Amino acid sequence: MDGKKILIIEDDDIVARTIERCLRGGEYRVTIAGSGVEGLQAARRDVPDLVILDVIMPGMDGYTVCKEMRKDALLAEVPILFLTAKTKDDDKITGLAAGADDYLGKPFNVDELLLRIKAILRRTQRMKQESQPLTTSTEESSPKKELPERIIRIGEYTLNTRTFEFYSPQTGKFRLTPVQYDLLYHLMTHPGEIFSPNRLLDEVWDYPTDAGSPDLVRVHIKNLRERIELDPKNPVFIQTVPGYGYTIPLPEEG
Repeated sequence: MDGKKILIIEDDDIVARTIERCLRGGEYRVTIAGSGVEGLQAARRDVPDLVILDVIMPGMDGYTVCKEMRKDALLAEVPILFLTAKTKDDDKITGLAAGADDYLGKPFNVDELLLRIKAILRRTQRMKQESQPLTTSTEESSPKKELPERIIRIGEYTLNTRTFEFYSPQTGKFRLTPVQYDLLYHLMTHPGEIFSPNRLLDEVWDYPTDAGSPDLVRVHIKNLRERIELDPKNPVFIQTVPGYGYTIPLPEEG
């Protein structure tokens, strides 16, 4: 992870400098922006590996910054960690629905922030590697061939592991954020298995014990259901097993 670029978008200079001191060194290169507009400009000048984003800022708030990044082809895949005093469930839902990967409240524990940053960067690096097929020098010198799609299919639902697009027969095709992709990939490659929120935090988010909140899983599942299901309150694809967790059931044999 040497030299990973971290962009902090935070209007409170004391908070921004505190985070910077925690991160600066050989492992990370840190840039600070004091407003949403300044942060977007900085991200477009030098695309970061991770954005740490406040919500309450003058002018353009963090939710708007997040949405603008997700609409920008240059920044759409950059992971975003909200770090904010707005910690109600509705705030988290809004932030994650805007496209954020994670949501951490203020005041924050420095060790937990570092753990989450490292886990997010590991996960996104793995995703990038999986999306780039190996080539040989012979292949590079020859005319490019269209690569076959890698499709995971459960019934009529499909996940393309090259384009990170998901298809639902109810709502159509859409591209997933990095963390949405990882979550659906994990569930779809283990159909019929039940995963507790804590197990998903461990196996998908790569968070150690006591880092991260089960609420993070719950909100991401809720947001995915909003995009996948005709009736998100009565889900067909990602189902809840009361008292245990979440599962994607095996399709019924016809």
